Amino acid sequence: MGWTEALQKAIEFMETHITEPITIEEIAREAGVSVLTDITVADYLRKRRLTLAAQELANTKDRIIDVAFKYGYKTLQSFAKAFRRQHPLFNSYNRLLIRVQIKGAKPMNYKIVEKNSFQVTGQKRAFSMMNNETIEGIPAMWKEINEGGTTDRLLKLSDGEVSGILGICIKQEEESRIDYWIAVSYEGSASEEFETIGIPAAKWVVFEVHGPMPNAMQQMWKQIYAEWFPSNSYKQAQGIPEFERYPEEDPYQDDSYSEIWIPIKS
Repeated sequence: MGWTEALQKAIEFMETHITEPITIEEIAREAGVSVLTDITVADYLRKRRLTLAAQELANTKDRIIDVAFKYGYKTLQSFAKAFRRQHPLFNSYNRLLIRVQIKGAKPMNYKIVEKNSFQVTGQKRAFSMMNNETIEGIPAMWKEINEGGTTDRLLKLSDGEVSGILGICIKQEEESRIDYWIAVSYEGSASEEFETIGIPAAKWVVFEVHGPMPNAMQQMWKQIYAEWFPSNSYKQAQGIPEFERYPEEDPYQDDSYSEIWIPIKS
């Protein structure tokens, strides 16, 4: 049995017995190793259990003490201490995935929020999702609008539900095309310069993105669909746009902060 196959068996064993008091020796027998990626087996189990506990607390009416016992904590105090250490926000420690390299070991900070419907105003363009048109065309659109002063004019209008500049992706009935908006949340009447569209009320998962555009944003999108959704019980809500949010700062700096908002259902 090869190394990758052995390690996959160990991960499957831990996930299958995630709420049971399994030992490192039992896991080691499955894989013949004591370390996974850059973390220990014990760290992986602890962080995955706390991630699953956070999901249950957010999506069920189970008592905290019952969830704590389920995931191996003997007292509410020990569970609360461990939970606060890992979850200042929801810190999703994703299930490890074997794809030649091991993915999932980098935590993703996110929160769940609910928003009423709101209106946005801005400029939109249609893009094909074929031949990397979105990967090349959307950054070029941002560059043009930033350099032309459009983002400054939009920010003066921003007065609505979500602050900052928004990059909104609306999929068309023809699955290979999208409308991409650069817009702001705005409750006023439409202007001649910009178009207006409504965003429905929804529950959103909001991911933190740290680093310069466009690479940091593109990498986070990949990680969300490759790691976060397969590791969580949430599904993406259909018919509601997903969007990026950029606060009023330079998004091209190494320490810049932005967000990805994806509508979800349990």
